[in-house]
Amino acid sequence: MAGGAMPGSNEGPAVSRRGLLTWLLGTSLGATLAAALYPVFRFVIPPEVGEAPVNRVLAGKLTDLPANSGKIFRFGSRPGLLVRTPDGAVRAFSAACTHLNCTVQYRPDFQNIWCACHNGVYDLQGKNISGPPPRPLEAYKVDVAGDDVYVTRGA
Repeated sequence: MAGGAMPGSNEGPAVSRRGLLTWLLGTSLGATLAAALYPVFRFVIPPEVGEAPVNRVLAGKLTDLPANSGKIFRFGSRPGLLVRTPDGAVRAFSAACTHLNCTVQYRPDFQNIWCACHNGVYDLQGKNISGPPPRPLEAYKVDVAGDDVYVTRGA
């Protein structure tokens, strides 16, 4: 049989020189194209970079926070809550509810911290007192320097 396999053998048809050269040329062009486009894709799609950890922030001015009020501030990528109690003490907590991470707020009429998502309530020490929150809010350390209020993670 011309150009094919011998009868009764398990070998497939023989590869021609022209077919081999076409395959080698095609794969080398594909590899060259991939090597040229890879840096372009790496430039267009930058790598994910984690946020630098933030341990201390300027949360606000003491004069902007009257007694029996609260203020939301940014602590890195997360919200924080600065509270000035009716007696003038300044406290800070994570403003992410421990139930489903909704943002909590200070309620001056009830003098507590409230989560509007599922009616969770915390006292002025951050302790969960009603609703679905399973644990207290994370408390932050507060430093007052003149009129500036600094908040540090890890009370």
